[in-house]
Amino acid sequence: MHLRRSLWLIALLALPAWAQHSEQERQQDIQKHRAIAAAHEAAARCLASGKDEKVCLKELQTACKGLALGKYCGMRHSH
Repeated sequence: MHLRRSLWLIALLALPAWAQHSEQERQQDIQKHRAIAAAHEAAARCLASGKDEKVCLKELQTACKGLALGKYCGMRHSH
């Protein structure tokens, strides 16, 4: 029970930090999400066209450079 209260307190204390983003930072985040989504959409079209997965991954990595972490542009999935 004490652990549950502690976790709630930590969560509540973290909320103000989330809300402190300026409008400019919020707009930058929106632009980044849209750019990442566009890179993933292009990767999906690449795969749908029949190109090799390695080619499409390389294109995704190029399009996503500086936007998201990891070689999958911030998205992992199983296969």
